[in-house]
Amino acid sequence: MDKFMKKAVELAANNVRDGGEPYGAVIVKDGEIVAEGINTLHKEYDISGHAELVAMRKLQKEIQSNDLTGYVMYASGAPCEMCQVAMYNSGIKEVYFGQSLDEVVEAGFSEDVTTQEEIDQFVQSMKQIPLSGDVENPIQLYAKRENK
Repeated sequence: MDKFMKKAVELAANNVRDGGEPYGAVIVKDGEIVAEGINTLHKEYDISGHAELVAMRKLQKEIQSNDLTGYVMYASGAPCEMCQVAMYNSGIKEVYFGQSLDEVVEAGFSEDVTTQEEIDQFVQSMKQIPLSGDVENPIQLYAKRENK
């Protein structure tokens, strides 16, 4: 196991000892850890408090950018769909994880794992209400902005 994965796993184990879930993450650039995160759900009562997202928030705030192109994510467990989309949208293209979703389920965390079937059921309930009338269109407003 390389030193970056080892650090992510150590963060996860320490989080378990602190009453949290077994997830830790580090972000690496040029061979150095630039951000760390643990699941903070048990402390923050924030469903988006996943280790990967916590690390990304810290780094983005520090560098004052949403663009994490060229950074590498190491996560103690396989990133969930929410974290994968966030990494994709931020430009993180290289991700390493320690434990698979199968291992998570085998350990009894099946309620924390979202299956594709569950996602499909949720997505089917999303419906668009098109903008109409005298409502200002924020996407068009953004498209006209010079400093995007």
